[in-house]
Amino acid sequence: MYVCSCFGVTEKQVKDHAEAGACTPREIASACKAGTDCGGCVRSIQALLGRGNCPRRELLEGRRPAQEPAGRPEPAGSPLPEAA
Repeated sequence: MYVCSCFGVTEKQVKDHAEAGACTPREIASACKAGTDCGGCVRSIQALLGRGNCPRRELLEGRRPAQEPAGRPEPAGSPLPEAA
């Protein structure tokens, strides 16, 4: 069944893009243009994507903060050396 009649995008295509990593209607739009013309299909795309079903989002939320680089960190607010 068509989700976006403006660009002929089907539910299957939206689901395929979601499985490939598109987690938001904007990312779906970048992949296949669905939702970029009249916008009437954006709610249908949102419904197909669901809430919180994005594997990338889970990875981002579960990620640890970046480690300090090796060596002595510079104190906050210290000026950078001027170029000669």
